[in-house]
Amino acid sequence: MASYQYIARTPKGEEVTGVMQADNESAVARALDERQLFPVRVTAAAAPRQLRGGGRVRLRDLAALYGQLADLLRSGVPLLRSLETLIRASANRKLAGVVSSVHAQVSDGKSLAEAMSAHPRLFTALHVAMVRAGERGGFLEDVLASLAGYLDRADDLRSRIRGALIYPAVLTVLGLVAVLGILVVLVPLFRPVFAGMTLPLPTKVLLGLSSIVRERWVYVLVVLGVAVCGGAALLRSAAGRRVWDSWQLRIPLAGKLIRSLCITRFCRILGTMLKNGVPILQSLSISKDAAGSLALAKTIETATEHVRAGDKLAGPLAAGGLFPADVLEMIAVAEESNQMEKVLLQVADNTERRVNRQLDTAVRLVEPLILVVIAGAIAFVAVGLLYPIFTMSRTLRVR
Repeated sequence: MASYQYIARTPKGEEVTGVMQADNESAVARALDERQLFPVRVTAAAAPRQLRGGGRVRLRDLAALYGQLADLLRSGVPLLRSLETLIRASANRKLAGVVSSVHAQVSDGKSLAEAMSAHPRLFTALHVAMVRAGERGGFLEDVLASLAGYLDRADDLRSRIRGALIYPAVLTVLGLVAVLGILVVLVPLFRPVFAGMTLPLPTKVLLGLSSIVRERWVYVLVVLGVAVCGGAALLRSAAGRRVWDSWQLRIPLAGKLIRSLCITRFCRILGTMLKNGVPILQSLSISKDAAGSLALAKTIETATEHVRAGDKLAGPLAAGGLFPADVLEMIAVAEESNQMEKVLLQVADNTERRVNRQLDTAVRLVEPLILVVIAGAIAFVAVGLLYPIFTMSRTLRVR
């Protein structure tokens, strides 16, 4: 089926425009006639641009899209006209292509949620479920505004984490470059000096590493490539993901930070969905998958089964051992007072502030740790190169 743009008029003479998918122009004319519309012009529409690599559409672009659509709908602009406005106003070509496809499907009679579900790389199950609840309950504008705020906060947190890791990453790269430069350029200059000498272990290790880097660098690259590819394949497997997920939660400092991030994401998503009328079982199922931790998802899945059986949520979550006691206590009180969505969003805000403080602390600890490691590597090089020279000079003085 192809897409066709049409201009038609109502029995009262009002002009109507849109896009319709059909086998040919005659089918479009018949469909318009069934809607009691008189076709004026029907032309083939350009094929909508499809999204390739949904990650290239930034969260801030998607948040702006939801926010602008919410503003247009609040102002009384019809949905189809609002989508047309967003297509023209979008500076992101890929996002405009997807919105064009959504517009075409909505003009064919599909709901906005159904049209969005055709692009799962961009519009996740969380977005589709919330939009569907908003359409059914008549509060679509509020849902879109909530999604815009959620994505803005997620993008801010992601940017903060990336920004905090830039300086440690630069230190690590500079340290590796310095050590490699010493092994390639400086250490070989000392080989003639050490000829015929009985060398200590640090010097032997240093000369061996220098030889490997200078003469067998191809093999080193091959081994590193195989290790990277093997690690990536392992992480893509189900067993590898389980092992990595379990291990990363046990890393000192970083494990606690990762767990807090996952809990923040779970509470914010669950609270946002409940606030916008999504049923709790569906909300738990989606927030489980969006939490970003297999161990946490397993705990939430078990809790979902208890809730389906009529139990409370706080008890099964506590049994998993991953949720802090203060978060569980707040959820338990929220269930008793029937204010779950409000308390969950409050928990997410509090945990996010705590994560920011923990992130700052972790970065302050990582920076000196990297400096100590670099200093240790340089000290090892100095000992390996200078100790034999000191030993030789002392031997000559004794003679």
